[in-house]
Amino acid sequence: MRFRYFLVKKDWRSTMVQNSCWQSKSHKVKAFTLLESLLALIVISGGLLLFQAMSQLLISEVRYQQQSEQKEWLLFVDQLEVELDRSQFEKVEGNRLYMKQDGKDIAIGKSKSDDFRKTNARGRGYQPMVYGLKSVRITEDNQLVRFHFQFQKGLEREFIYRVEKEKS
Repeated sequence: MRFRYFLVKKDWRSTMVQNSCWQSKSHKVKAFTLLESLLALIVISGGLLLFQAMSQLLISEVRYQQQSEQKEWLLFVDQLEVELDRSQFEKVEGNRLYMKQDGKDIAIGKSKSDDFRKTNARGRGYQPMVYGLKSVRITEDNQLVRFHFQFQKGLEREFIYRVEKEKS
């Protein structure tokens, strides 16, 4: 690309500058206008505010779920304690606790699914006490029955209960 230089003895540089300005005026330069820039800033700001609001909502939901799990555990422990208080301990066998309640043989332990149930001694009947269990380990040692619970969500809890064996 060759440029034409107008040779004017007096000031050839000013003529060249005028020529280049004239050329740039004839071509449209693509750029953002002030209105477009303002609109882009508003869209970006709105997107960031939306992202912040969604993050706070997610954090509050996680906190609620953690509190809900804790409340569910406390409710289960209260229910289990009531069942154990009104029963007479017999034995722990096969990861199940066997006891007598109101003259009936009762067993509590983890079922084949993901819940902890109260059943009769033969495994019949159905009263779920807590859901979402991965595993349960029930052991008895020196009049202490230990329940070790692992939940599917990663929560681990242990419940220890003192029993009195009936003297024969």
